[in-house]
Amino acid sequence: MIRRARRVDLPELVALLADDPLGAGREVPDLWPYEDAFEAIDADPNQVLVCAEDAGEVVGTLQLTVVPGLSRGGMPRGQIEAVRVRADRRGHGLGRTLVEWAVGEARRRGCGLVQLTTDRSRRDALGFYTRLGFVDSHHGLKLGL
Repeated sequence: MIRRARRVDLPELVALLADDPLGAGREVPDLWPYEDAFEAIDADPNQVLVCAEDAGEVVGTLQLTVVPGLSRGGMPRGQIEAVRVRADRRGHGLGRTLVEWAVGEARRRGCGLVQLTTDRSRRDALGFYTRLGFVDSHHGLKLGL
């Protein structure tokens, strides 16, 4: 079941974010920064943070942001972030289900395209997104502040 995340899900969500080599180095043990972020996400109508739940356990997550824009005739776009599936559930189609849900939700909200980024070190993720129909068409750049 895919459902909107609740504040009580934060420990499981943070654990999912930290459950890989990249996340282990950037997530923090304190929940308070995540609580503030959750409140901001939950209050914003252009954001939706979801959980994949099975038998009462959070086993996956992603965040969808609807980004209004002037380009492409004022077309909004969906931005998918923080796709994570619990290690023991990977390889069984849950990631596909989450991403397909996000694509459908973006379409429902009027988006004309969906975009995402993945770290270059996540080669398996790049293959996963390509198999789902995403095209490696742009170079993403980041600047830490």
